[in-house]
Amino acid sequence: MDYFAKRIIPCLDVDNGRVVKGVNFVGLRDAGDPVEVAYRYNEEGADEITFLDIGATHEGRDTIVDVVKQVAKEVFIPLTVGGGIRELSDIYNLLNVGCDKVSINSAAIKRPDFIGEGAKRFGSQCIVVAIDAKQVAPNKWNIFTHGGRNDTGIDALMWAKEAYDRGAGELLVTSMDADGTKAGFDNSLNKKIGELVNIPVIASGGAGTMKHMEEAFTLGNADAALAASIFHFKEIDIMELKSYLRGKNIPVRL
Repeated sequence: MDYFAKRIIPCLDVDNGRVVKGVNFVGLRDAGDPVEVAYRYNEEGADEITFLDIGATHEGRDTIVDVVKQVAKEVFIPLTVGGGIRELSDIYNLLNVGCDKVSINSAAIKRPDFIGEGAKRFGSQCIVVAIDAKQVAPNKWNIFTHGGRNDTGIDALMWAKEAYDRGAGELLVTSMDADGTKAGFDNSLNKKIGELVNIPVIASGGAGTMKHMEEAFTLGNADAALAASIFHFKEIDIMELKSYLRGKNIPVRL
């Protein structure tokens, strides 16, 4: 679906109250205090920020609620939080401290009704369904869980359509093949999903260059592009990226 302004979204993986970054979920290195990092992105022109609680233990859930509460006081762009959200009360607790949207993944796969329950209670605009997809054959992607180790056997395109039909407001599509490689997004996957749903698709996994971000919007027809390490370690400046995209006639908010 083609919304007017394309969004640039830094993703912060939070573990035990710190921002971390690895490749394919291993070799994690510290990337800073989440409140400071989020504030920097707010100042640098990010359109939104996504937090993923990668520990997502019970203690981690408490930590992330506290982190979101602190960040919401300092940052005035939309915040999305994912990781370990299993109950409507988890969504309520996060929205209550200043989060704008929640990203649900495993809980939605285990119990698809959770998507509709969340949308009905809090509004579709609050519910982002995260899809971790890996290619298993030409033009076929399956949903994987547990950091890409567990093949659910669920077809990613069919699941995207089901999530949309059940009331998801956005889809966050991560290519497990591309994640951490900096070799570019899986634009074929994103484009196919975008043709099936009438809600925004966020491209995730594989960003390495400004050209990759451009291709997410042109080849993949995504509504937003999400990245982590290229922003955390200042390989790409967000405002320079937006100027570059503008130069390619891609509408972004400056």
